[in-house]
Amino acid sequence: MNDLAVLLGLGREALFLGFAVFLRVGAAMALLPAFGEQSVPIRVRLGLGLAFTLIVAPAVAPALAPVLASPGSHPLLWLSEPLIGLAFGISLRLLVIALQIAGTIAAQSTSLSQAFATAGAEPSPVVGQILVLGGLALAVTLGLHLRTAEALVQTYRVFPPGTWPRADELLAWGLGRISASFSLGFSLAMPFVIAALIYNVALGVINKAMPQLMVAFVGAPALTLGGLVLLVLVMPAILSVWIRALGDTLAAPF
Repeated sequence: MNDLAVLLGLGREALFLGFAVFLRVGAAMALLPAFGEQSVPIRVRLGLGLAFTLIVAPAVAPALAPVLASPGSHPLLWLSEPLIGLAFGISLRLLVIALQIAGTIAAQSTSLSQAFATAGAEPSPVVGQILVLGGLALAVTLGLHLRTAEALVQTYRVFPPGTWPRADELLAWGLGRISASFSLGFSLAMPFVIAALIYNVALGVINKAMPQLMVAFVGAPALTLGGLVLLVLVMPAILSVWIRALGDTLAAPF
């Protein structure tokens, strides 16, 4: 009977530890690139959250054990852990949004936003969809799951269990991440913006020199074709820059 009581106690502690880790991991899983996409079924996301919990829990058990042993710190733990997990997930989700911003700007610049738009929960030009799918596929191939698990463990060093993040620090961090996301998205789309600007200026000069020529009928198809060709040429460079940004964020998410 004593051995059974000991086993039950150990099992209860292990479940309690796993639940505390899942609060942070599960909140992050809702927003993580590739793993938290809307196209991924909820049951699969739940299974991934449990799998990441099993990976992260042994590494953070020494830091969580003293907090779990103090019942007075439990209310703060249940509130702070999901908040930290959401902040971590947002830091990575903003990089996916940067790809979507780049795709939207590129499509608008090359007249592809209407001709190749997609419908769904989040309608967006197909250029953005191609960039997002390519970026996520490349990230998963290069070991996104391993880097994510390492980053989740690192979050326990930045935000120890049972501590509440400061509001001013979270605000400054959030503003910095959002501005960096927009800056990255615009930088990735810059080749399309420059090409479209040069092309439209040249088209205006031709129209000025030859008013009788219907440049709109000639220029629009050429601009669309040029945008597709440019996408094929610059997409490897765009994804390489984005992958480096993802690696830097995973190395220092906060």
